[in-house]
Amino acid sequence: MILVTGGAGYIGCVAVRQLLDKGEAVRVFDKLYFGEDGLAEVADKIDLVQGDLRTLDPAVLDGCNAVIHLAGLSNDPTAEFNPKANADINTRGTEVLAEACKRRGVKRFIFASTCSIYDLGFYAPDFLRDEDSEVRPRAAYAVSNYDAERILLKMADDHFCPVILRQGTVYGWSPRMRYDLVVNTFVRDALSKGTLTVNAGGEMWRPLIDVSDLSRVYAACVEAPDEKVQARTFNVVEKNYRILELAHWVREAFRPFKKVEIEVDYSNYKTRSYRVSGQRIETVLGVKPLLGVKESVENMVRMIDLHHQTDFLSPRYYNIQWMELLAEMEATLKRIGGVF
Repeated sequence: MILVTGGAGYIGCVAVRQLLDKGEAVRVFDKLYFGEDGLAEVADKIDLVQGDLRTLDPAVLDGCNAVIHLAGLSNDPTAEFNPKANADINTRGTEVLAEACKRRGVKRFIFASTCSIYDLGFYAPDFLRDEDSEVRPRAAYAVSNYDAERILLKMADDHFCPVILRQGTVYGWSPRMRYDLVVNTFVRDALSKGTLTVNAGGEMWRPLIDVSDLSRVYAACVEAPDEKVQARTFNVVEKNYRILELAHWVREAFRPFKKVEIEVDYSNYKTRSYRVSGQRIETVLGVKPLLGVKESVENMVRMIDLHHQTDFLSPRYYNIQWMELLAEMEATLKRIGGVF
């Protein structure tokens, strides 16, 4: 059995389905910030455990032979909203889970980290970074993930095999959809407004990966022999894109059925920009991305319509808006003592 932490989230809902399609038994451990609707179609095929990494019951690992660790605050705004929770969940929570794995004899541990670790700012020297490049993460989200990486690598031994995946910016359709990721945001704006707004001239670089291609990587890391992945770090990226290029690809995907305009704003250069190499994972594991932006966007549009995910103003589609709403609700309930 494979334990997927954060398995009810944007990436997790896709990864869980792929694992099930491969015949794997899956247990999901998730705090359920966003509910469990994204797993409704496979609810009878998985073991779902609600819980918090910070108070993990090690019994959740019983019968498991691998962990795919996706749980945590998942972007800069949520990390900055509560920096203490970010460190407690993303760094300390990862350590708690890894220590429990070692005690329970769960050897393979795949950690979903982030390529934003490489970011040095828009005006930093532009070069292709690989897994051996020096990193000096600045933002709270990147720092918490980098600290977790170092903890895991120090724990590696003959009985514990951590695999670090530095993921590019993810995009594509998921049953637990998000519209706060750059390509997904463009798709939302194309559907709702017919206009894509590109900030900072669209000059910044981002490494991107479709969510289904990313999920294929998890399965490959579970199946790989120890000698190929033991304490290894891999960048996971389909391609590096300038943001303006992304906007054009999205417009191209919409061309057969809708006219989409692109507006370019040349202000606000306080943004991330970095390029990374995905050569190592392709060489070592033979995993190649199957989807580019145009194909992924075409699929996204079909699935959004099929699953009626067009209430674009709903805070459930935006991690920081949902966290702020939950925090406000929690404070209100503490003050009034319950709804009824």
